[in-house]
Amino acid sequence: MAQFMLSVWHDELFVPDFDSEDFHRIGPKVDAWNERAIAEGIFVFAGGLQAPSSATVVRASASGDLSMTDGPFAETKEMLGGFWVIDVPDFDTALAWAKTATVACEQPIEVRPFHVGG
Repeated sequence: MAQFMLSVWHDELFVPDFDSEDFHRIGPKVDAWNERAIAEGIFVFAGGLQAPSSATVVRASASGDLSMTDGPFAETKEMLGGFWVIDVPDFDTALAWAKTATVACEQPIEVRPFHVGG
């Protein structure tokens, strides 16, 4: 088995509104996706992220100096909004799960494998 991160991407204007019609439509579909992933034994971890404005980037220079910057690492029109970590046999299986995830959350899904230690 291999672990993959399924990243959920939102446009920069997305602000989660848990009282919105969109959330009431999408929330149950994502809950059902999570329940299926758990039932099939592939669910490792999932989480939704706060807005990029809540981020702080910490950097170390080659000389060891540290700096902190408010806001996201990069200026972009899309932001990471949340993710799932799944444990499946191969990339094709991860892609199959990503196809159902994008339908559930109605957002683009990026599929990336984790490095295998060695």
